[in-house]
Amino acid sequence: MNNPVINAVAARKRLIGFVILIIFFAFIPAWVKSPYYIDLVIMVMINAGLAMTFVMMLRTGLISLAVAAFWGIGAYASAMLAMHAHLSFWACLPLSVVITALVALIAGYVIIRSAGFTFVIMTTVIGMLFVVAVGNIGSMGGYNGVSSIPAPDTLNFGALGKVVFDSKVDFFYLGLIIFVVIILVINAFYSSWAGRAWNAIGLNPRLAQSMGVNVFRYRLTSFVVGCALAGLLGSFYAHYQTFIIPTAFNLFPKTIYIQVFAVLGGVGFATLGPIVGAAALSFFNEAFSGYPQWAIIIVGALVLVVVVFLPKGLLSLWEVPGRIRGWRQAQAIKRGAEAIPDAVEPLGLDTEGGER
Repeated sequence: MNNPVINAVAARKRLIGFVILIIFFAFIPAWVKSPYYIDLVIMVMINAGLAMTFVMMLRTGLISLAVAAFWGIGAYASAMLAMHAHLSFWACLPLSVVITALVALIAGYVIIRSAGFTFVIMTTVIGMLFVVAVGNIGSMGGYNGVSSIPAPDTLNFGALGKVVFDSKVDFFYLGLIIFVVIILVINAFYSSWAGRAWNAIGLNPRLAQSMGVNVFRYRLTSFVVGCALAGLLGSFYAHYQTFIIPTAFNLFPKTIYIQVFAVLGGVGFATLGPIVGAAALSFFNEAFSGYPQWAIIIVGALVLVVVVFLPKGLLSLWEVPGRIRGWRQAQAIKRGAEAIPDAVEPLGLDTEGGER
């Protein structure tokens, strides 16, 4: 039931949680001094943002295996604009988003009409073709990649000082701003009519179509917005790393890991789930960095355990005590029901309470 009071309370709780989350991230450089771990947190934000775009498309029933490819389109578009057109990062950033969105619009207009398994196959092809195409274009660096991508231009705030972008901390706060923008954009869509239409399509596209929802249009919107946000992250990634290579945007392992981030945290939690999944898996891989062959096996086993015992992801752990209590109550009721025949038999009564 749609209760305005309950919805207002839930919205207030989400806002408070969002503010606390951002404050927590903002203070990370004050606690973590190592540039290595600052870099790890930056990659967590990038991975979480990519997983959020995957979840957003999944809400409409679209399982995209081309998230990493559109992330790469944004990265290469920004790098080429900076190195060949000699544009500043602040111009490359929005232009790369527009370019990625246009590519997604053209591709989506063709492949979304055949949603389901066909869409999965087509996005898989896009993911593989991107790496092959870029790798065979000499002006884009080929398989050797693109190096010496310029860092963002210095921001001068006058009396407040300058931001030179010559340290991990500067990039961390720029990444955090982009991360916040992505969360706000995604949640703005979820709170709008488009978000409600996405949920309806995800539950039953035929029923949503019969209720007047244009399934194709809303799926295309989800696909284009998700890819555009991935392109935004790609632009930041290119100028942060100053070096990109086609295989970094490959279907495996990047796209597969993006899905694992979402599933591990919980696809039902559109924002917090990808953050938890990306953080857990990133730090897990870091802990097992010396044993990469074992890390893949353990990650696979961990995902299987989560899918079987926590189908809603790690964030559903708080539901486990309630499930245990419910199971115990059900077992108690079952034992009580089984004891009734033994209790009434000495009285000469049947289980209906009548006399035999």
